[in-house]
Amino acid sequence: MPNTVGTQIARTFDWVLCKAAGITFDTIQYFNKRNPNPSVTPKWSDKPLLKSWEKSKPTLGFPRQTDSLCPACVKEAREAIIAGKKDWRDLMHEKVGEIKAQIIERDGQVWMVKDCPLHGHYEDMMAVDSKWLSWIERQYPGRDIPAHNDEDLHKHGSSTVRYGRGSVLTVDLTNRCNMMCDPCFMDANQVGYVHELGWEEIKEILDNALKIKPRRQMSVQFSGGEPTMSPYFFDAVAYARKIGYNSVQAATNGIEFAKSKEFCKKAFEAGMRYADLQFDGIGNDANSHRQIGNLFDVKLRAIENMHEAGIEIVLVVTIVNNVNNDQVGTVVKFAMENPKKIAFVSFQPVSFTGRDEDITPERRLRQRYTLSHLAKDVSNQVGKVEPRRDWFPISFVSTFAGFSDMVKGQDSQWGSLSCGCHPNCGVGTALMINKETKEWAPVPRFLDAVQLTKDVTDI
Repeated sequence: MPNTVGTQIARTFDWVLCKAAGITFDTIQYFNKRNPNPSVTPKWSDKPLLKSWEKSKPTLGFPRQTDSLCPACVKEAREAIIAGKKDWRDLMHEKVGEIKAQIIERDGQVWMVKDCPLHGHYEDMMAVDSKWLSWIERQYPGRDIPAHNDEDLHKHGSSTVRYGRGSVLTVDLTNRCNMMCDPCFMDANQVGYVHELGWEEIKEILDNALKIKPRRQMSVQFSGGEPTMSPYFFDAVAYARKIGYNSVQAATNGIEFAKSKEFCKKAFEAGMRYADLQFDGIGNDANSHRQIGNLFDVKLRAIENMHEAGIEIVLVVTIVNNVNNDQVGTVVKFAMENPKKIAFVSFQPVSFTGRDEDITPERRLRQRYTLSHLAKDVSNQVGKVEPRRDWFPISFVSTFAGFSDMVKGQDSQWGSLSCGCHPNCGVGTALMINKETKEWAPVPRFLDAVQLTKDVTDI
C-alpha cells in the first residue's frame, strides 16, 4: 500500500512539474516571438545567424518544375572542352546543357521527366513511394546563412554554392587506383592519363576552403581514385588537422590498410579520424563484381587493422538495383553485430556517371536505386525500422547545429558542421545499440524527433 501511494504521489508531482515547465516555456516563447533578441554575428561569419523563420527553402512537393541537365549535352560539352573546341569558362556564363524538368507523381511513385530540343525525351525515377518522399521533404528545416567572402572561389555558373558551407570537402588526390572495378564514379585507371595533385595544390585547396564564410567545420574527405596511392596522403591528412579541421577521412577500398598495421597506425597518428570503407556486401560472392576473388577477406582484415589503430570505420555501400540490393539487411546486421568497430553505414544509390555514363535507358531503369528503395529494404530486411517514422533528410540535423552555434556564442572561431543539402539529396536514420547485448531499436521509436527539433528551434 505505501508503495502504491508513493507511486501516485510521484506521478502527480511529475505531472505538475511537467505542466509547470510547459507553461513557463510557452510564456517565455510568447514574449520572445513578439520581441525577439537581435541575431548574433559570430566571428566565423560576416552575416548574422538566421532565426528559424528567416531560413529560405527551395520549391518542394510535386508536381513542380526544376532545373536539370541533358546528359547528352553535358557529355558533348565536356568533350568539346577537352578537345579545345570550347572554352571551359563558358560554363560560368552559359547554361550549358541546362533544361527544365517536371517532377511528377505517377502511380504512387515520383518521376523526373524532361525534354531536350536536341536529344529528345528523358525520364527517371526519384522515389518508389511518393508518400515517403513527401514525409522527407516536410522535415527539411531550411537553408543556412548565404555563402559570402567566396567571390574568387564559388564561380561555377548555375552550380555555384549560394547557401552555407557544405558539410564535406572532398579532395581527389589522384585518379590512380589499385583496383579496376565497376561501378566507379571516377572511372579510375581508364581515362588514359594520370591526374595527381602536387603538395602545393593540396595546400592551396585546403587553405582556400578556410576563406569561405560561414566558416563551418567540415569533414575533409580525401578521395580518388584510391587516395592512399598519393605520395602526399599522410601529409595531406596532417595538414588538414593542423589548420583546424577536426574530422578528416579517406574514401578507400581498404587494401593498403589491410596490408599493413603500420600504415593504419601512421594514418591515425597523422590525424585520420574516419575511413569510408568501400563495402558492397557480406561474403566474397557479394563483392565478386569488383573483380577481386577474396575482396571480402581483405575488407575484414582492413577493419581489424584500422580498429586496432583507433580509426573509426564507416561502411560505404554502393547499391545497384538487381545487383546487390539484397545485401542491405546483411550489411546493417553486420554493423549491428560489430558496434565497437563500425561507427556508421553509408548507403550510396548508384550514380550513373564515370565508368557507367553510357548505359542504355533499359539498364538505367533496371538498376536505378533510390533513397526510397533503401528505406523500404531496411524495413523489409532488418525489421523494426518504419520508413515514414524513422527516416529524415540529412539536413534535419542542421537544427542542432544552429543550437550549438548559439550556445558557443559569437567568439567561437568555427561554426558547427551543418549539412543544408536539399532533402532529396540524402537521408538517414539512427539506431540505438547496446554494445554488450546487441539489443537495438530505432531512435525515433522512443524519441519524438520531430517534436524535439521543434522545441530546439523554439529555444
